Amino acid sequence: MPVSDTARVRYSTVAIWLHWSIAALVIANLAIGLLHDSLLHGVRWAIPLHMSFGLTVLILSLARVAWRLSHPFLPAPTDVPRWQQVAARATHIALYALILLMPFTGWMMASAGKHPIGFYWLVDAPKLPVSKALGDVAHQGHGVLGWLMLALVALHVGAALRHHFLLRDGVLGRMIPAVANDRG
Repeated sequence: MPVSDTARVRYSTVAIWLHWSIAALVIANLAIGLLHDSLLHGVRWAIPLHMSFGLTVLILSLARVAWRLSHPFLPAPTDVPRWQQVAARATHIALYALILLMPFTGWMMASAGKHPIGFYWLVDAPKLPVSKALGDVAHQGHGVLGWLMLALVALHVGAALRHHFLLRDGVLGRMIPAVANDRG
């Protein structure tokens, strides 16, 4: 299938940089968060790094949301069925919600603890005014949201690979830095 005119439009350098930075941090954090008990047990740097990555995701996600408000989603290629467009938009909105909620629930959980929240071993992040009970709720929510994030990331990556290898419609290329045009 040929690359449609819609697929030729690229995301801006800022959007691409935010996307891949957040994606790398989220994937690393999912691995640390899901494997720290079994594979990383006793590795002292794992959870402090996880918390630092999470706070970084929160900061970058706030920037990404601000950017998104002034730079709308690119349109889907004209040959993509409407139900797939709706599914893609719902997945993107859910991912945006999760890249904000995951770090926030982690920050709440850490704020309820007795230890300082180090940010890359440089400074301590402020603690939120959270009770132990609310911290426990945040802990449970953080775990559930982590599995949901993993599922949505897998869906998102699978859809991108489908567009690239099966449909060959250029959708993935819109978010690849090496071929991106700088639109600000």
